[in-house]
Amino acid sequence: MDFARHCGFRPRLCQPGRAQTKGKVERFIRYLRGSFYVPLASRLGQEGLVLDREAANLAAGRWLRTVANQRVHATTGAVPAERLDVERTQLQPVPPPYGGRSVRQIKAPAVPAPAHPVVGLQHPLALYDGLSGLMTGEPA
Repeated sequence: MDFARHCGFRPRLCQPGRAQTKGKVERFIRYLRGSFYVPLASRLGQEGLVLDREAANLAAGRWLRTVANQRVHATTGAVPAERLDVERTQLQPVPPPYGGRSVRQIKAPAVPAPAHPVVGLQHPLALYDGLSGLMTGEPA
């Protein structure tokens, strides 16, 4: 709430998975996965490479410039890059850097190591094999 107040918006809660309130976010994730992530990971996999954060970030900028922001958006009927140019004059300025608390600043208290080792309560598997034979009447 502190961050939302800093940036000048008020978050609105919605029901999980409810298409009327969350569909836009969930649909975007599916579009991103199907149009960007899966093709990129498949192409890199064919070359014997693994998709990591650096490769994904590099490819994301190219994908946004050439694919996502150049297509005609199904809902608005406009090209996102062109619409941004039109709406840019109406956007609010970016707020100064957030100076409040973050998850990184909140540190959990250090948990001391136990004085003696923790012993699990699981029995050796051979014990269970023997018990299963007793339950079915078979010799162990």
